Amino acid sequence: MEGHLMGDHVHMCLSIPRKYAVSNVVGFIKGKSAIAIARHFGGRARNFTGEVFWARGYFVSTVGLDETMVRAYIRSQEEEDERYDQMKLIV
Repeated sequence: MEGHLMGDHVHMCLSIPRKYAVSNVVGFIKGKSAIAIARHFGGRARNFTGEVFWARGYFVSTVGLDETMVRAYIRSQEEEDERYDQMKLIV
């Protein structure tokens, strides 16, 4: 539904049907994207055993009535990070 890629992390707002476990969906996304990235940037067609691309953990929260606010946060996250980094340079 919404997403933004940062240099060291990803923000995503997903709608997951109740029949799927969140951990399975996140595992699927991490697995398939790691394979696609390895194929595209690493020149690998197969045999990804023992390689690690994503960190082991992830954070999940339910959205409910705050979906609009969460989606706006995701869209503006890069500007917020840049503003925070600038504030650290001033001090």
